[in-house]
Amino acid sequence: MTRILIAEDEERISAFVAKGLESAGYQTLVVDDGSDALETALSGEIDLVLLDVGLPSLDGFEVLRSLRGQGSSIPVIMLTARTSTRDTVDGLDAGANDYVAKPFKFDELLARVRSRLRDPVTVGTMTVGHGDVSLDVLARRATVGGREVDLSAREFALAEEFLRHAGQVLSREQLLSRVWGMDFDPTSNVVDVYVRYLRAKLGPAHIVTVRGAGYRWE
Repeated sequence: MTRILIAEDEERISAFVAKGLESAGYQTLVVDDGSDALETALSGEIDLVLLDVGLPSLDGFEVLRSLRGQGSSIPVIMLTARTSTRDTVDGLDAGANDYVAKPFKFDELLARVRSRLRDPVTVGTMTVGHGDVSLDVLARRATVGGREVDLSAREFALAEEFLRHAGQVLSREQLLSRVWGMDFDPTSNVVDVYVRYLRAKLGPAHIVTVRGAGYRWE
């Protein structure tokens, strides 16, 4: 049975979410502390984490950075009352797969849980590369011509998406769905911004703009 960790220090919310998930057929485990959340998420017995930002001892961002820093690719959905764009970007850059603002409707949260659990998990594939660019997926290291390049979690995820689909045109909508995993304003330029970041770090010739369609890794 799929096990979901609910890291939430508001008992009312954690009880509500746990009851709903269990009714949907999932097994749940609730913790109310960041250190406990990190230890439990790293145990290998959890399939997805619902992670509140405002946890004691370690906040959600610290837990997430520690998870990713230790090589964990477990899906993480952030839960937070903070709704500013800056907080959203910080969470996604730290390696979150999705971001749900409080208050939320349970049906929406459940849909996002199901979506993240359907995401493909990289198993056994240690590196992905094309040309002079190589990504070590488990160690989260990027190299260009043998030189290591520092990428944020979101930049790494975007580069991986391009490399796994080299030669294919990827639309902005596809990239938003696969890399950011959440519904952005369709007028948002977040993809274009991160493409500029990657061009600056990996080389401007690798990512070609296909007018009216999206981007392609050459």
